[in-house]
Parts: sequence; C-alpha cells; structure tokens
Amino acid sequence: MYDVAIIGAGVIGCAIARELSRYEINACVIEREEDVCCGTSKANSAIIHAGFDATPGTLKAKLNVKGNAMMDDLSRDLDIPFKRNGSLVVCTKEQNPEYLHTLLKKGEENGVPGLEILNKFEAKKLEPNLADDVIAALYAPTGGIVCPFHFTIALAENAFANGISFFLNNKVEKIDKKDSCYEITTDKQTFTAKAVVNAAGVYADTISAMASKENIHITARKGEYLLLDKSAGTHVNHTIFNLPGKMGKGVLVTPTIHGNLLVGPTAVDTEDKDGTNTTEKGLNSLSATAALSVKDLPMHQVITSFAGLRAHEEGGDFILREADDTPLFFEAAGIESPGLSSAPAIGVMMAELIKDRLHLEKKPDFIATRKGILNPTALTLAERNELIRQQPAYGNIVCRCEMITEGEILDAIHRPLGARSLDGVKRRTRAGMGRCQSGFCSPRTMEILARELPLAMTEITKCGPKSEIALGHNKEI
Repeated sequence: MYDVAIIGAGVIGCAIARELSRYEINACVIEREEDVCCGTSKANSAIIHAGFDATPGTLKAKLNVKGNAMMDDLSRDLDIPFKRNGSLVVCTKEQNPEYLHTLLKKGEENGVPGLEILNKFEAKKLEPNLADDVIAALYAPTGGIVCPFHFTIALAENAFANGISFFLNNKVEKIDKKDSCYEITTDKQTFTAKAVVNAAGVYADTISAMASKENIHITARKGEYLLLDKSAGTHVNHTIFNLPGKMGKGVLVTPTIHGNLLVGPTAVDTEDKDGTNTTEKGLNSLSATAALSVKDLPMHQVITSFAGLRAHEEGGDFILREADDTPLFFEAAGIESPGLSSAPAIGVMMAELIKDRLHLEKKPDFIATRKGILNPTALTLAERNELIRQQPAYGNIVCRCEMITEGEILDAIHRPLGARSLDGVKRRTRAGMGRCQSGFCSPRTMEILARELPLAMTEITKCGPKSEIALGHNKEI
C-alpha cells in the first residue's frame, strides 16, 4: 500500500511529488498519458509571472509571488534554463491608463517587488518595437521565462531519484473509499493508498467526483499560439502583455528561453477536454491582436502553431484543500494561469497539508539536486572535442535545426523516466523543434529509439498508444 497516490504528472503533480519526497514516504504518481508533461503543462506561455494581476488575498496572488521567488534556487538545483527577462503590460492611446495604476496597486499589495509605471519614452527605450500607439506600460522586473517541459521533467526526475514511483499509461477509471485506504482502479491495474492527491488538470472535476460530493466544475479554456523562428527571437527582449480582460491576461509577445518568439494565446472555452487542435480563426486573430502592442512582427517566420487547454474553475481561484466529506482526499484543482509560476509554492503547500495529516518525518538523505541533459554547445571547443573523443555519439548531429546530437538523445532515453516516443525525445532535447519541425530528423530519432529501447520501428510512436508512425515495410504493403 502507498501512503500517497498522486493522480496527474503535470507540473503540479510533479511539484507535489518532489516536495513529498523530502519525507519518509511511499508514494506514487499515476498518469494517463505515456509521459510526464503531456497535458496543460506542455502547451502554455512558458511565463513565470511577477504576480501583479491576481486579486490580493487569493491563493493565486499568494502562491504566484512565492513561486516566482523560488525559481532562482530551483533552476540552479534542478539544472533547468530560467531567465528573469522582465515584463511590460502596455496601454495604448485607445485604452484607459488608470488600469495600469490598478495593476500596480494590486501588485504592491501582493508583494511584487520593483514595479513601476513607465511613460511612452521610457517604455520604448526598453523595447523599441513597441507599437506606436503605446502611451504607457507597467514594468515588472521579476517576470521570467522558463521551459515548461524541462521544468516538469526535472521535478519528476528529482522526485523519482528520491523514491517516488511513476506509473504512466494508467488512466484512472474508479476510486473507492475503503475503511483505511483508497482503492484506485486504472485501465491497467489497481492501486491502494492511504491518501490521494487529485492533480488531474482539466480532468480534476472528473477525478473529484469519483471520491467526493463537493462540487468542482472545470471548463477547458483553449489557448492557441504561434511560434516563430529563432531569427525572430530578439524582436522583443521582455514579455509584452496587452491589458488583461475577463478571459485572462490577453495575447502576449515574448522571447522563449530557447531563443524563439512566441505569440498567443487566444482564450475560448470548449467542452472538448482533449481538443488541442488549432483553428484558422484563432490563429488569424493572433497577428492582429499582437500588433496592438508590438509593431512589425515578422509573422512570415512562423514555424509552427499549437494549442493548450487551461483548467478554469468557476470560482476563479486555485482549489487546494482536503475534501471536507472525504478524509485524506486532497485536491489541487483549477490550476490555470499563473499555475506554472505558482507550481513550486503549490508543491510546498500541498506537501505541508499531507505531511501534517499523515505525520510524516523529514528524510535525512533527500537529494535536492538533479543534473539535466548535457548541452554540448555550452562547452568550449576543447571540452567538446574531448567529449566526442570519449563519447563519439556527441559528434553525430541528428537534428540540424537545433544542433542536437545522438549523445543527447541517448541521454534522454536512458535517464530516469526516459523518453519512449518522438515527443518524449523532443521535449527533453529539442530534437524536432526547429525550423523543419522534425521533417529531417524524425527517421533517425526513430532508429535510435528502436535500437535503444528496443522496439520494432512499427512500435515507435509520436506520443504514445494510437500514434504509431510506421505501419510496416513498403514492400509488404
């Protein structure tokens, strides 16, 4: 029997798992997809928000600012890329600049440091490509950018290194409350645990209803994005927001941690909780909306588009609690923006709740650090030559767009919770994320996966079951 079973291996579930792994505990994470970071956590703005937008006194406000402050130490300990590039909320001549003062006041109440309102000339000095109609901006120096894949995977790997078990490709179908435990039935097996944590993203209401009569209603809110080539990555240096509206923080323009430019998201509620398709209408709207804040966007350099789903709860705040009617059933639900920013603090808060209820003791040998996949381009020429001499796979370029080597792909496959699909390799190494979007490197990556796992080429998938790429040999077909 497990002490705790966490349902969901997104950034929230993995953050909770890592914090729980600080204690003497037998815990597991159960995930319906073939890898960690396959839901909301893989398709978002990759922003670490400063914390000025959330209503003071809410969990969103408190945990955003706390999570933001944790990122420097976390990025160092977990060896993930993170940059405090700062953010600007811009106001155009058609908008009311008083709303910037409202955001400033909220941010100050939330404890966000360094906020200031800039006039047109000060804002343009920071960002020359701001739209000509911009008349003022709220500047937040603590805003940042991160890679959500690397962040989530790093949390999961560190939790795994500290004894947390992961069960992927396990869709929870039923939860039964027994006298002294919960029985969790998936499409593969049955788990028993003293306590359950519901961190199931857009499906948190479905999981909640299996165990509790407390009412949670999650609406999937689709956000569509455009990703531009690295040649456009310096068009802005800060994260540029429009003034927020009732559906969220609006369309942003931001550099990514890997040097691309990101534009989005839209915000449309949908009943389809698996509906991550993009739409012509949504993508077309992004260019016009983004142009209100940033001019001369090189939209001809778009290399791909994608969509993600946010878990909007009708109460408008995070739900972080033990269910009143179901002892030891914990909920981390309604985690929409700023969920990624708040994830480290949510992990701490939920682990504290569970620790107190289960009377957990601190683990004396907790491993706080994790080493990420080696990036050969960060080495000196002499260091790289020596690496290739010792491990020739690092001299074999597989993905030419991103300059990813066979050595990095081998590391992605064989490290803890290693990649088992093309998308798994892509999220860990960026092989396939460049200008050609895996048009050239995917066959070679498939060959490496087939050789190393080992699997037949027909068993290699894009992203798990029912996404096989090769059907057979052409001579046979």
